[in-house]
Amino acid sequence: MKKRKISLFDVILYLVFGLIALITIYPFYNVLIVSLANTLASATYSPYLYPHVFDLTGYKTIMSDTYFYRSLGTTLFVTIVGTTLNMVFSVTAAYVLSRKRLIGRKFFLSAILFTMLFSGGLIPTYLVVSGLGLDNSIWSMIFPSMISTYYLIIMKNYFVSLPASLEEAARIDGANEFVVMTRIFIPISKPFMATFLLFYAVERWNEWWNAYLYISDKNIKPLQIYLRDVLVNFNSQLATQAQSMMSSHNKVFVQSIQMATIIITMLPILCVYPFVQKYFVKGVLVGSVKE
Repeated sequence: MKKRKISLFDVILYLVFGLIALITIYPFYNVLIVSLANTLASATYSPYLYPHVFDLTGYKTIMSDTYFYRSLGTTLFVTIVGTTLNMVFSVTAAYVLSRKRLIGRKFFLSAILFTMLFSGGLIPTYLVVSGLGLDNSIWSMIFPSMISTYYLIIMKNYFVSLPASLEEAARIDGANEFVVMTRIFIPISKPFMATFLLFYAVERWNEWWNAYLYISDKNIKPLQIYLRDVLVNFNSQLATQAQSMMSSHNKVFVQSIQMATIIITMLPILCVYPFVQKYFVKGVLVGSVKE
């Protein structure tokens, strides 16, 4: 086989995409190396382009903070329970709306699409959540975002695209709507479901806005609010914990603790992404076919 010649255009293309990759990766790399640095290394080597020391004080400080574990527990609860409810309600609603024999189907679809264009706004939403007694409750991070309208429409279009013969064969065997959905449609849609399961899980893991609005109790604040507090309002308790792990003549490197918090916060999602990424293109494109 003849080797393909590399043209000038190929070289330019590689350089451009290499530059884009570098711009994308470097912020993560910088966060990692700074999280392993200390005050002396940061002051001596500027700019700090590669790790000169391997100091785990930042990680040890965060791992010794009790509020970190409470925030982690809250985020895990919101992610697991919230994602489960997201999928149950979204898949059920999408399947129902995909049935053309549903009475008032166009009206329901129009009402759902209306919410993508218009909303009550921040203050009415806050009054509704507060009126339901969800203030300072972990459920205030789950119930207001139970269903994503955008994901719901894509799921509905996906169910519409499935062959009608599958449902007809199940009907002949005596299956009802619930059996058709749970035993026919959902099992053959695992890649598609895995895609939106991860989408919902990432949104739940990164949840902070509802917690910022409705939760004032520090014991039930999620991990993202904890991260915000460390980045914006670095407290004296963390500084004291860090200083106890260092020799007396060294100062606490605040930025190292902040960067370590970022790494710990995003690590679980980074570990999950590679296993589900292969479903992204197939799952999203199949469901985006217009009816």
